Amino acid sequence: MNKKNQKSAKPTVKKPSTVNSPGHFVPNPSLSRAARTGKATEDELLLERPKLPHPVPRMPARAEFTREDPWRVLRILGEYVHGFDALAEVGTAVAIFGSARTRENDPMYAAARELAGRLAKMGFAIITGGGPGIMEAANRGARETGGLSIGCNIELPHEQSTNPYVDVSINFRYFFCRKTMFMKYSEGFVLFPGGFGTLDELFESLTLIQTGKIRRFPVIMFGSDYWGGMLEWMRRRLVEEAKIDPGDLDLMAVTDSPQAASELILERYQQRR
Repeated sequence: MNKKNQKSAKPTVKKPSTVNSPGHFVPNPSLSRAARTGKATEDELLLERPKLPHPVPRMPARAEFTREDPWRVLRILGEYVHGFDALAEVGTAVAIFGSARTRENDPMYAAARELAGRLAKMGFAIITGGGPGIMEAANRGARETGGLSIGCNIELPHEQSTNPYVDVSINFRYFFCRKTMFMKYSEGFVLFPGGFGTLDELFESLTLIQTGKIRRFPVIMFGSDYWGGMLEWMRRRLVEEAKIDPGDLDLMAVTDSPQAASELILERYQQRR
């Protein structure tokens, strides 16, 4: 080879191989562990079913783990995820509580229906327990005025159906998961005459507000004749015996007017804004 050819010839540069080059993959020590040790993969373990000598349609013993606390924790987590997913698009809402035993011809049924309609026209969604009575009246009032009607139902020993005026229905096994949804998505509580369940929601909200766990929002007790005796007992016993501060009674408002209740909720909402 002459000098001219030697000068023009360029040395060959060998490029280093990369992990992504064909034929140069590095085994993943974590993912290949099952293959290297001869053990089952995680998918195989998940999908594995019992090997029985003959077909058996039902095996109650196989479900025992679902009645233990670790599984309950997962179910509770699932209820929160389900509730948050279902209500994620809710803008502003008001929760209305009251007795499931209230009949349609009861004046309180008509008042709850009217109040829900007024709130819906103002732009509030209506959240109830999704059952009959006052809950049905509130969901009905929201539906009839074009508002969003939400029902958070609960599993009870006796079957409880969802009223026909619910647009978004969510079912819960646990009361505390359900109460979280009322508290998280509501700008106010209105409590019509009711029983233990209504009282539970009343004192749950008052406790959280009084202790500063949540920001104050309107808690309205509808029906002065129904709630008057309890409020008088609170004044005579709780306040006078210094079990609560006198100002704690101001955490509640009492009214007999759907218009006054709706205007108070809107006013408080605008103040908080």
